[in-house]
Amino acid sequence: MATSATPYGARPIGTTSAAGSFTGLVRHLPIITTYGTAIFNGDFVKLVASGTIEKDAGTATLASIGIFMGCSYTDPTSGQKTFSDQWPASNAATDAVAYVLDDPNVVFQMQADEAMNTTDRGLNCDVIQTAGSTSIGKSKNAIDGDSCAATLTLPLRIIDWVDGPKSLAPAGTTASDAYPDVIVKFNAASTFTASPHSYNNPTGL
Repeated sequence: MATSATPYGARPIGTTSAAGSFTGLVRHLPIITTYGTAIFNGDFVKLVASGTIEKDAGTATLASIGIFMGCSYTDPTSGQKTFSDQWPASNAATDAVAYVLDDPNVVFQMQADEAMNTTDRGLNCDVIQTAGSTSIGKSKNAIDGDSCAATLTLPLRIIDWVDGPKSLAPAGTTASDAYPDVIVKFNAASTFTASPHSYNNPTGL
């Protein structure tokens, strides 16, 4: 738990897959040269029609292929192979590859922007998108703690809270922590809405 607002994006911790334990395997997906938006470790990314990935900047909806864990590219200035937690906006590298955790059943933790209620468990919520940290390469996205609802279009499902020195207060009251670390997963698709994870969309992309 945390008593200060230090959001870190989506941090993978497990899976709901019946296949077994969480492996953390990533898929290597291309980033188009000079793509103009910075992407940080822990950001959501989406697959676009060109077959490359871009940052998924959605809040109340997502169309993600997964979580950006980092990338590699040949630096166009130095000619050196570079491995990084972040994609610098407008990088002219022509061989950039993103490392994307694309498991649609991944379980991850994110910090909420405010205290939450124990009755929020099992509800859906949206995302607060904030530019990441260029100094450490990490996302600053967070859970919108005020958005929790049974609304089927919201992209994330609240599973639980991360244990810590302060636990949640009794049911029906707010969390004793001002900025709880929340365990979430991608919400499921339904008859009325596309899945926030693109692998679960029958129409593709």
